[in-house]
Amino acid sequence: MPAATVSPPWAYTLQLPRDPRAPGVARSTLRAVLRAHGLAELTDTAELLASELVTNAYLHAKGAYSLRLRGAGRQRVRISVRDTDPHIPAPFSWSAEPPSDMAERGRGLHLVSLWAESWGAYPMDGALPGQGGKLLWVECAGRPE
Repeated sequence: MPAATVSPPWAYTLQLPRDPRAPGVARSTLRAVLRAHGLAELTDTAELLASELVTNAYLHAKGAYSLRLRGAGRQRVRISVRDTDPHIPAPFSWSAEPPSDMAERGRGLHLVSLWAESWGAYPMDGALPGQGGKLLWVECAGRPE
């Protein structure tokens, strides 16, 4: 019987400036991290989820934001984005309703609720001005081995 391999926990945080190129940098980083940790099969779903979260931060936060990637168990990754805007958008807010077919906003994050295994949000209270905001997170998983 072969010995079980235990991989150490891992996490990466990428600080992103308020720059229109930042979402592309985030997607490239995500692809590299997933490939390095043997999770390339998650790339399509993870990239969709990360793109929506990062783009939301770019469009709505007034300052810098960050992308965090971490292993969340076997064949699972947690993607989170922290930004300075305190508003928690639908579908992450408890009172969320799906956007209408004609809605100009909100459809991208609604995709997150359809494709993610799980998702959530946390308000972030900062001790200093400008340190508040929110953290939105999602998880996606591959096929069990």
